[in-house]
Amino acid sequence: MRTEVSRAESEKFHEECGVFGIYAPGSDVTQLTYYALYALQHRGQESAGIAVSDGKVIRCEKGVGLVAEVFQETEKLEQLQGKAAVGHVRYARSNEELLINAQPLLVRYRNGHLAIVHNGNLINRYRLRSQLERKGSIFQAGTDSEVLAHLIAHSGEDEIIRAIKKSLLYLRGAYTYIVMTPEKMVGIRDPYGIRPLSLGKMANGYVLSSETCAFDTVGAEFVRDIEPGELIIIDKNGLQSERFAPPKRQALCVFEYIYFARPDSNIHGRNVHLVRKRLGRRLAQEHPVEADMVTGVPDSSLSAASGVAEQLGLPYEMGFVKNRYIGRTFIQPSPEIRALGVQLKLNAVRQIVEGKRVVMVDDSIVRGTTSMRIVKMLRHAGAKEVHVLVTSPPVVAPCYYGINTPARDELIAARMGVEEIRRAIDADYLGFLSEEGMLECLNLSKDGFCTACFNGRYPIALDDFALDKERRG
Repeated sequence: MRTEVSRAESEKFHEECGVFGIYAPGSDVTQLTYYALYALQHRGQESAGIAVSDGKVIRCEKGVGLVAEVFQETEKLEQLQGKAAVGHVRYARSNEELLINAQPLLVRYRNGHLAIVHNGNLINRYRLRSQLERKGSIFQAGTDSEVLAHLIAHSGEDEIIRAIKKSLLYLRGAYTYIVMTPEKMVGIRDPYGIRPLSLGKMANGYVLSSETCAFDTVGAEFVRDIEPGELIIIDKNGLQSERFAPPKRQALCVFEYIYFARPDSNIHGRNVHLVRKRLGRRLAQEHPVEADMVTGVPDSSLSAASGVAEQLGLPYEMGFVKNRYIGRTFIQPSPEIRALGVQLKLNAVRQIVEGKRVVMVDDSIVRGTTSMRIVKMLRHAGAKEVHVLVTSPPVVAPCYYGINTPARDELIAARMGVEEIRRAIDADYLGFLSEEGMLECLNLSKDGFCTACFNGRYPIALDDFALDKERRG
């Protein structure tokens, strides 16, 4: 039976996946990776997988669904024993083949075998695939992990680190990779640092993760963020750092702070929850609306909503209840049922919002359809007024670096001004956080982030992407 990604979910930005790696001989690396993937589940809910090395052989188990669904049979975990492991959770577009693209990717080539996990997007992937196919490569899936695997195989280098470094020179785009051989683990972050990757330490080894919340789960101590253009090697000799490319202008995806990361994660030494509270405070300073209460759209907007409430001196209330037992995918047999997507996930609490002037805080407005339905939900529950405050600027451009976003003509802010959007979603007031205010709250150089979705200024030129698009027709 076929499942489709909920239309309500497709109207939010989505990080495509989360990666985790552990090299810790003597530890139960399989179980620890399993727990870490639970911590990273918010970054991808369509497939999950774990590959484990015992020093000689790499074994892999993966499947479609949540971590608990893929590994509900304990025998799958018990069969994976070793000293190192990599894990992956993935968000996928609705028309993709989920299982064939599930990671880790396990490959064998003339110098041995590898397990690869990846987060991000190569803007020149189709051109690279075409070049590799002309050399005889046969691709089974559509992931960027497979592109790297073929580049390594064609590198002409026998030593794996030289092969990886040579292969990385061909890549353009945003990426973090973890590559595991039977004896080594290699962490890689793109020269712009668009996708996050952090290093942690355990008593008998090291861990790599998309987010630091996974370190807390497995009992690892945060060491530092992997630098843009850096390659980390972990093996029996310990930890070694090399550069495969000089760092470019650092351009961490700003939505890591606004939406993607878990509130208990730290990025660049800053706690995500506290950053979101600052965003909320600044939002309220820029838009000091008069109201009776503040509520946030669960879950990513709750921290910001508390900041808005504190700044406005209003009570922060639980205006919505989220159904946490509905995943990102479910059966949608008809348009009428599909339209209920938001209501299946959220319910407005009438006793809290009825007769009130409500400030509804959200992290972004993409297509606008979800915001319209949530505003309607509050009005149906008896809200007297609905003031929508958004903790990011208007989204006017799509992302090409690994975030699943609609095309430009589907972005409501690319077609309408703020007042037009307000009328479209039927809000009494609509206010977006200014780009200047957002960057001040992040307290880092404005050149330290990718903000292309707000201004169309992409840190990596899209010439390769345009060529790829032209080739695909």
